[in-house]
Amino acid sequence: MTDASINASTVQQGDAEFGDYFALLKPRVMSLVVFTALVGLLAAPVGVHPVIGFSAILFIAIGGGASGALNMWWDADIDQVMKRTKSRPIPAGKVEPGEALSLGLALSGLSVIMLALATNVFAGAFLAFTIFFYVVIYTMWLKRATPQNIVIGGAAGAFPPVIGWIAATGSMAVEPWLMFALTFMWTPPHFWALALFMRSDYDDAGVPMLTVTHGRRSTRKHILIYTALLALLAVGTAFSGVGGPIYLVVALVLNALFLHGAWKISRRDEDDSEADNFKVERSFFKLSLLYLFLHFGAILAEAVLKSYGLGGW
Repeated sequence: MTDASINASTVQQGDAEFGDYFALLKPRVMSLVVFTALVGLLAAPVGVHPVIGFSAILFIAIGGGASGALNMWWDADIDQVMKRTKSRPIPAGKVEPGEALSLGLALSGLSVIMLALATNVFAGAFLAFTIFFYVVIYTMWLKRATPQNIVIGGAAGAFPPVIGWIAATGSMAVEPWLMFALTFMWTPPHFWALALFMRSDYDDAGVPMLTVTHGRRSTRKHILIYTALLALLAVGTAFSGVGGPIYLVVALVLNALFLHGAWKISRRDEDDSEADNFKVERSFFKLSLLYLFLHFGAILAEAVLKSYGLGGW
């Protein structure tokens, strides 16, 4: 991929605006990064000064945005092919690839250095590793190399609560890795559900998503297996240091719904799916968005109650 090749295949539509550069940072993905990192920071068993806490979340958010810009720079060639991504700033001709690269690199350096200064060097180093993992390991290598791309690459999106915890404590513990595992195991069924009704996009772009390499039937089975494993992990987390009765109730309800949705997906054939435009798969995908938010919201609620001597077991 070269800047010239991307420029030649896009139609210039005028000067870029602030919103175009902001879109490079993948704000919707950034919102998940911010929320899970915030939960990781507040769930830590130490108090954090509000200014330090705000700074930590700000620089983690900037690091997440930097990753998004670098991802869009590298993936501009396939983004212009896929319906879901062709309106992004680079394939739409609003931002030059070189500008996205420069922005991503600048924000990466800024976020890492400032997080280290605002909190601790360990947190800054872990943010640097997360950016590297997402951009190099996932975007540049795994995404186009293996149908396990989203499984292994999902680790990048699961690191923020660990970074938040480290920013607060300066050390590791079991609890942030449980939050990591929750996001890590959630990622495959979430994206595979999307891939079921967006398979043509991945076919056109030549991305070896599981739906492309193994077919939809195999993908449905994988969704059910990963959802079952996720349910065990999610419910088990209720009995950890970040869990409690509120989290347990939320986990039981959500995982029952998630398992039911995965089971329905596994029982469907392609004729059923085509007939109703993948209604069940789309519903499962929407539920998956609510699933992660409510689990982390329950962890946050437990942390707040514990700070007042309530909650927990």
